[in-house]
Amino acid sequence: MSSTTPTPATATPELRVAVMASPVGELRIVVSDHGVRAILWEHDDDRVHGTDAEPIDADDDPVACRTVDQLGAYFAGERTEFDLPLDLVGTEFQVAAWRALGRIPFGETRSYAQQALDIGRPTAVRAIGAANAKNPVSIVLPCHRVVGADGSLTGFAGGLDAKRFLLTHEQAVSGRAPATLFDQR
Repeated sequence: MSSTTPTPATATPELRVAVMASPVGELRIVVSDHGVRAILWEHDDDRVHGTDAEPIDADDDPVACRTVDQLGAYFAGERTEFDLPLDLVGTEFQVAAWRALGRIPFGETRSYAQQALDIGRPTAVRAIGAANAKNPVSIVLPCHRVVGADGSLTGFAGGLDAKRFLLTHEQAVSGRAPATLFDQR
């Protein structure tokens, strides 16, 4: 279980963005004084406000630096949970869905229906999918761990190749067999 906890946003904070190279491409880490607002993929332009945030060097911002360090350790197979302050901005339902993502254990997957059950909304499967599509903090809140009911890979903001990479990486680190967790189509 992730110990990452969202911090509610009150006023519109000043946003800053640091860039990080990763095995799944360039990641843009958007931070505020409250925490991580977003981790964006190379092609993300409008999933969250702040893509025009002030560019910074990650070393110059404690939250950005911590995020880069933890993501680096994750990709190196040295970290299976994140401990970062989050500045999530979304509806009450979206934030609940995103928090549920943080409870999916490293190296495991869940279906959209299982995630809906986790938040006490068993009939909200489609709404869960829509909330996951707007998850602003990819990887840290691991929407890549949500797969179709039949185990197939489903949509992912970073693309299916990135989703497959992240799941395979986690399975290798955790020692789980890939074929038992998702359809590798």
